[in-house]
Amino acid sequence: MKLKMISPSGIGAALEKAQLYRYLNEPEESESICQDILAVDPDNQMALRVLGLAITDQFSGHTAERFTEAEDCFRRLTSDYEHHYYLGLLHERRAKARARAGHPHHIVAGMFHKALDHFEQAEKLRPPGNDEAILRWNRCARWMETLLLPKEQGREELFDSADSAPEGTLRRAG
Repeated sequence: MKLKMISPSGIGAALEKAQLYRYLNEPEESESICQDILAVDPDNQMALRVLGLAITDQFSGHTAERFTEAEDCFRRLTSDYEHHYYLGLLHERRAKARARAGHPHHIVAGMFHKALDHFEQAEKLRPPGNDEAILRWNRCARWMETLLLPKEQGREELFDSADSAPEGTLRRAG
């Protein structure tokens, strides 16, 4: 079957519906609407944001998740602030899904560190009075505290003696 195109004048209402379906925990419906919008307006920033978020709403901790597809949406955002903020959300949501699915803590911690790096970049670029990147950074830091890492061990002990910690992974929240 050939898909039908929505009219450019219907994009605003379609965006409202896409957001509504996300709020109703129906990310597949939201995703479909965003794809219809992007077929008419490929650079629609709101549709890219909502589509990326709808994809991350479906993360369950499995390796077959559509991480790259969501990442592509967020990389297409034209605002440097939003680019980093939403990439931070992407890594945060992936880490949370993997943690809930029982993945090894050191792998999940690495994902949280990627989120923290993006939130730090977003914080530097944020508009005045916008603290959402700080709020997300703090939430990631709190999640990391709950990962059951041995309190007496430093993070560097999570790696075999032949391995080295990836650059930037030894940074502490604070």
